[in-house]
Amino acid sequence: MIEIGPGAFLADIDYLGEPEHIAAAVLECADGLAIVDPGPATGIDGLRRRLAARGAALDDVASILLTHIHLDHAGACGVLVREHPRIRIFVHERGARHVADPARLLESATRLYGDQMDRLWGEVAAVPESSIITLAGGERLAPGGRSIRVEYTPGHAWHHVAYFDERSGIAFVGDTGGERFRDAPYVLPVTPPPDIDLEAWADSFARIRAWDAAQLFVTHFGACTRPAWHLDALIAELADWAERVRASLAESGSDEEKAARFQERVWERLEASVPADVLHLYHDGAPDAGWHGLARYWRKRLAAF
Repeated sequence: MIEIGPGAFLADIDYLGEPEHIAAAVLECADGLAIVDPGPATGIDGLRRRLAARGAALDDVASILLTHIHLDHAGACGVLVREHPRIRIFVHERGARHVADPARLLESATRLYGDQMDRLWGEVAAVPESSIITLAGGERLAPGGRSIRVEYTPGHAWHHVAYFDERSGIAFVGDTGGERFRDAPYVLPVTPPPDIDLEAWADSFARIRAWDAAQLFVTHFGACTRPAWHLDALIAELADWAERVRASLAESGSDEEKAARFQERVWERLEASVPADVLHLYHDGAPDAGWHGLARYWRKRLAAF
């Protein structure tokens, strides 16, 4: 594990055998470890190896703090709780029912990933309701004596929260904070359907800024020591994406064709700004899905007027 602050570590779960795709955050607490976004069940072995390198084990985990319930962030929770029953899952109240009963979540994901579900995510098991602690935002958690503040941060997903660990000064912002790899000068927005809301996202950015964090931690991938720069870059790129998608709705062609053109332009921008040895890490960002999420947002908004 890589130390990112006092008692705070990055654990690369080596998703599908590849490094630098999914980063879990590990906090050392007096009553056990707290993990922010452990990833899918296909990464449990990788997480176990990272903990072992620190002289720890999954038996030491007392709590899991979920930014949101998407499978690349939360899919492992049911398996982990089944194997380690003392773990408590903290999750926003709008996502809690899908952690307790993932049937609808799996149905939705299967439409997108088809026969790749098991390869990508592994088992997605239900978490007993007795192991779930719901959040609304505004809470201050105290696992093992740490002080962790919670804010509701929708925009990417309606059940998204972020956490600020006062001891380390790190804000764990999930996909609300986009994707950035190594020190590349580009932050990629994550805008898949169905929950994208730009107004809500702007409010979430303001809540995160108010923490004045020393670092931001994003699941894809890791800590950023220039939080203001990161947020400014993401906000600018998100605004550019949103305007390009809005304009594309009037273009000819099917949605799939428009999404493909949009993705091609994003890759051109990435190739012009990101070092070649980092570029491949952005390939899971799926700007075509991002087009669909923003197109859905605009169509709903325009229909309201």
